[in-house]
Amino acid sequence: ISQDHYLHGLDLEFPLPSKNQTKLANGETEVHHRPKRGWIWNQFFVLEEHMGPDAQYVGKLHSNSDKGDGSVRYILSGEGAGTIFIINEETGDIHATKSLDRERKTHYVLHAQALDRNTEEALEPKSEFIIKVQDINDNAPKFPDGPFVATVPEMSEVGTSVLQVTATDADDPTYGNSARIVYSILQGQPYFSVDPKTGIIRTALANMDREAREHYTVVIQAKDMAGQVGGLSGSTTINITLTDVNDNPPTFPQKNYQLYVPESAQVGKPVGKIKANDEDLGVNADIKYSIINSEGANMFSISTDRDTREGIISLKKPLNYERKKTYTLHIEGTNTHVDPRFSYLGSFKDTATLKITVGDVDEAPIFSMDYYIMDVYENVPSGTEVGMVTARDPDSRNSPVRYFLDSKEEGVRYFRIEENSGLIRTTQPLDREAMPWHNITVMASEVGRYPAHVPVTVQVLDVNDNPPEIATDEEVIVCESSRPGQLIQTVTAVDKDDFANGQRFSFALPSQLPVNPNFTLKDNEDSTASILARRRRFNHLTQELYELPIVVWDGGEPSLSGTSTLTLRVCPCQSYGKVRMCQGEAFLSSAGLSTGALIAILLCIVILLAIVVLFITLRRSKKEPLIISEEDIRENVVTYDDEGGGEADTEAFDIIALRNPAAAEELKFRRDVRPETRKHVDPPRSRRSPSVELDEVDVHEFIKQRLVEADMDTSVPPYDSLQTYAYEGQGSPTGSISPLDSPGTQSEQDYNYLDDWGPEFQKLAELYGEAESDVTT
Repeated sequence: ISQDHYLHGLDLEFPLPSKNQTKLANGETEVHHRPKRGWIWNQFFVLEEHMGPDAQYVGKLHSNSDKGDGSVRYILSGEGAGTIFIINEETGDIHATKSLDRERKTHYVLHAQALDRNTEEALEPKSEFIIKVQDINDNAPKFPDGPFVATVPEMSEVGTSVLQVTATDADDPTYGNSARIVYSILQGQPYFSVDPKTGIIRTALANMDREAREHYTVVIQAKDMAGQVGGLSGSTTINITLTDVNDNPPTFPQKNYQLYVPESAQVGKPVGKIKANDEDLGVNADIKYSIINSEGANMFSISTDRDTREGIISLKKPLNYERKKTYTLHIEGTNTHVDPRFSYLGSFKDTATLKITVGDVDEAPIFSMDYYIMDVYENVPSGTEVGMVTARDPDSRNSPVRYFLDSKEEGVRYFRIEENSGLIRTTQPLDREAMPWHNITVMASEVGRYPAHVPVTVQVLDVNDNPPEIATDEEVIVCESSRPGQLIQTVTAVDKDDFANGQRFSFALPSQLPVNPNFTLKDNEDSTASILARRRRFNHLTQELYELPIVVWDGGEPSLSGTSTLTLRVCPCQSYGKVRMCQGEAFLSSAGLSTGALIAILLCIVILLAIVVLFITLRRSKKEPLIISEEDIRENVVTYDDEGGGEADTEAFDIIALRNPAAAEELKFRRDVRPETRKHVDPPRSRRSPSVELDEVDVHEFIKQRLVEADMDTSVPPYDSLQTYAYEGQGSPTGSISPLDSPGTQSEQDYNYLDDWGPEFQKLAELYGEAESDVTT
């Protein structure tokens, strides 16, 4: 192939491209092609964008077998064959019928073949070749991401990088200068510049101030053909904004300010505001305010409002026009975020002077004390002086003050106040026992002005005006077995008066009454008294209730006395340690039952007993007799309910038989009557006689002997027989209780020990006690 675009030797006589060979370790050779610049051996070239009227000539196919007689026919196949590219079958000339665009398709792969026109046999093997579209400069550079937005800090140094822009060109970058781009700045000078090769935009002017100009518009052009004449170009816009730095100190618009504040201003509340201007933005404009002189800092404080950046001035202490009428404040405003790069510009703070004028306000009166505590005795007559309150007008005019009480309070009905002097008096007698403290509110005001308030507490002092009384919380019980001098009850007294009058009481029985024969009273001299029994034995059946009047004196000045009557109830007592209770009450309390419950229990017991008796009766009525015939020869038990002949009947109740069983061996008779079982409370062993113990042993042996004989006797009836031996015993360990054997009626015997034997002997002790008392009387 030559530069005239001819292709020869289709039968493998194609001229091959030069190549370098490298022998590898495995014996194969690696081919290194060395292409020539602009074209290679097996390709054709065709210009893009051909606009001529005729088809564009591409090249020529030729076979060595072609003798020029028209016997060879050339065939073209592959991409675009027959549509874009056509071939002359006789001559092999190839033409492009359409205008091609390299940016859409850079090359086409086709196949060429030579055939014998007559036989249609292939004269050459099919060969592949490439038609490459040759580039022309038909595409301008473009900025695909534009327009751009960029920022750069103000006051930046010259050459500070802002942004890099990149343009693209669709032309072939490997052929000619069609895609070689050069950047230039069309707008934005002298503030910014652009690197012609890289497209980096940089600052070109020093000390650009955002406060002077914040926004800039820069236009960048990209031109191909290395910027030569005839090249194509494209442009883009970059909007550059200067960002803020703290390069401006705060400044007060004025150096002197004035502010009016009334003396009634509340502590802690804002009274005014001041503001310093700062041309910076954001944190660079944050300002902290402070009062730098002591006169102003003692009375006022200043803080910064985050939103408005104003200095809010507040009051620290109350103002007083009469004491100080003006204040001078030196206020300083300082940036909180300082940039050390701009320290050469000076200190980033400013000061101003604020003169505050205190305004006079008509103030409410001021009391001499925050609260008053007064006292007055109870029972004093109406109009008695309690105390005085004083108030003054704090204003320079010193207007007169009027006093009055708050009518909404309860204590007003007990007190009144003099309008001009502030003297408080009572309106009625006071009772400490009903209300020991009174709280009232006194108001003071100028004529037609708002009043001031002050609390007043009045304490009612005690006077000994209440007599003492006997404290009778519990019932006084007198035991029937009480002895002379025995303690019945210890009583105390109560007094409604205060302890300041001395809670010491004295007790005595009324002197105008005759001597009480039943009870006496002993003053224990410790504010208590003891009631003592004066005689032996009481009987609740004879008299159950006694009244005992007692006189008690308090220790106040003057001393008061009162008489209280106690009711004493007599009842049988039962001891529980040191506490004595009535027997009836003790039973009920221990059982924990009411009277109705006890009646119900008794009724249930009676019904059960009736059912048992009925059941036994029915069973006895249903029993069949053991002897059906009257002629039954078995023995019958015949019972004779004969009491006997009394003490003269010595045969049936011969006690000698029990004492001497051997002498009565022949006296064997049946006893079919079961004797009644007698309950006997054995006295203590120490009081039993030896003779009684011996008799009991003989009786036991006798009974055992009779039991063995009854078991072994074969002549007795087949059923059991009951043999009873009624042995009463001889004498009593406690001796005779008959009054016939008593030593005499004048005996000094004490029967109180019978109480220790139990409730069974208590009645006996009472009978002897009453008998002895009657004899004494």
